[in-house]
Amino acid sequence: MAASIKWVLILALLLLESGCWDSKPIQNMVYVTAIGLDYQEGNFIVHVQTLNFINVAKIENFEIGKNVPVWIGIGKGKTVSEALTSIYATSQVKVYWGHVRAIVCGEGIINNQDAFAEAYDAINRYREVRYNILLYGTREPMSKILTQKSIFNLSPLESILDTPEDSYSQRSSIPPQYGYRIIAELNELGQTALLPSLSTDDNSWTEDQKKKAMFKVDGAFMIYDHKLKGWFSEDDLKGAKWLQKRMKRSIIQIPGKGEPIAALVLKLPKQRIEPYLEKGELRFNITINVRAYVDEMVQEASIKKMEQEAEAVVRDQIKSTYLKGVSQQTDLLNLLDDLYKKKYPIWRSLHDDNQLILKEDTLNKIDVHVTLTNTGTYKGKKN
Repeated sequence: MAASIKWVLILALLLLESGCWDSKPIQNMVYVTAIGLDYQEGNFIVHVQTLNFINVAKIENFEIGKNVPVWIGIGKGKTVSEALTSIYATSQVKVYWGHVRAIVCGEGIINNQDAFAEAYDAINRYREVRYNILLYGTREPMSKILTQKSIFNLSPLESILDTPEDSYSQRSSIPPQYGYRIIAELNELGQTALLPSLSTDDNSWTEDQKKKAMFKVDGAFMIYDHKLKGWFSEDDLKGAKWLQKRMKRSIIQIPGKGEPIAALVLKLPKQRIEPYLEKGELRFNITINVRAYVDEMVQEASIKKMEQEAEAVVRDQIKSTYLKGVSQQTDLLNLLDDLYKKKYPIWRSLHDDNQLILKEDTLNKIDVHVTLTNTGTYKGKKN
């Protein structure tokens, strides 16, 4: 009986050991953390940002300020799969795709929506790649974007490229875009999809006296009906944030022009868009309700005056962005999406007659209501 138990234990140990023969030490693999996609002269160009396991994992003795090396692999092929697998030929060790957190698209592939769709489909067929990947466009060289370091030389994973929500929660301008969301937007008939544009800013930070480039979302590529409508700067899109349901907070100066009275922080706006027909012409009314608090007082002013000035700023920003879109027939405020969802028969009839045209007076009324909830230590007059 004892002998039987002995042989069973030996057999079990052998089986356990054999199960580990194909295992690979985690430090001996290449971890892809970001992918750069472009399309040039009929070929897909792929850049992969890779980090060593030690740089990916958060370890207790990680030294803040220590330079974290970034390795870039480049592949090329007639298909995305050919471009990606060409990297295996020189990777030396196994490549692991389960840590991909962002995809950056160059202008070549953004301008070719068939190539864009093929690339995204191919990457999502990799079983290791997840669906909640961040998507960006860029007008800068891919190698510059993917080798960009974070502040204090933190891991590249601690930057706007991979963790944009922290920055967006403090300054809500252009929202982060995830792969599953943009695919849904591209397939929604009334939706204008927004692809954030990633760049580097060389003028805002220094390490001692040496300039240090940092990531910045400087605008967005707008796509409608699988066609690129153009690139718009952050200033062009300043009014769109007030209609974004994910918008958290934004600071404004009042009044919008001239000498400032105060700086206000506006938070969590509530939006209502009402599409309707007036004498056969499409019209929209927009209502915004938002709370605010005083961040800085420059001149004495009543609470009512500050609220009125803030309402004017928000209204002007929305109007400015709308008119910028009208000039290029691009629905920067996504008004047509509300028409499609709320008044589909109107959308259908106008669409069939090629009458989904934005005019200056299509946006009829913009009602903005700002409620100042906190003035800090300043006790201003009500009126």
